[in-house]
Amino acid sequence: MIKAILFDFNGVIIDDEPVQMRAYQEVLKEHGIDLSEEDYLASLGMDDHTFVRNAFKVKGLPEPNGKTDEIVDAKFAKWKESVTSKLPLFEGIENFVEKCSREFALGIVSMATRREIDHVLEMSGMAKHFSTIVSSEHVVNCKPDPECFRIGFREIDAVRIAQGHLPMVHEDCLVIEDTPPGVKAAIGADLQALGVTNTVSADELRNAGARAVAKDLRDWMPESIRRIF
Repeated sequence: MIKAILFDFNGVIIDDEPVQMRAYQEVLKEHGIDLSEEDYLASLGMDDHTFVRNAFKVKGLPEPNGKTDEIVDAKFAKWKESVTSKLPLFEGIENFVEKCSREFALGIVSMATRREIDHVLEMSGMAKHFSTIVSSEHVVNCKPDPECFRIGFREIDAVRIAQGHLPMVHEDCLVIEDTPPGVKAAIGADLQALGVTNTVSADELRNAGARAVAKDLRDWMPESIRRIF
């Protein structure tokens, strides 16, 4: 029985993949890189620093030694300006998270930075619903490596144990993801995955290992999650 849910962040809670892409495009353009949508989608699951290094590598350019932090900070500034002016949450996600928080322990596992996650959760008022947050700063290997979800599972299990619950088994923890690398990372950590078609097709999510696929999380209730998983 599902007792905890680990949410991806970008593409599941916040509809900011287009914002992220535009911010990267503007910043990398200044360094001679024309980042296409295809380039961006091929890099889903990467943390910011890995993304920047990979962008230079794909274009056959030397790594921007000493400038990676500068590029990441410039991208964050553009992203923050955009989402602050209009927070692009997926419609209904706040209600979905609130409903799930009544029934399950909730966490976030993302390759976004903690400053991005905190900014959105504070603006939206959703911070109170998440007891565990694993961000890019917590891991060495980005998705599809399962490291992030292994950490997330251990941390949210520890939270529940501290609250007086018995330890979970891996089948008790569900991951909600919108990309194949994220689904593969969840499966690699021996967790079940619900894919949501906010970024790629249902077939791509199923082929990555998602046990079920949602077109819209507003169609799902805690009871339906328990029934399917």
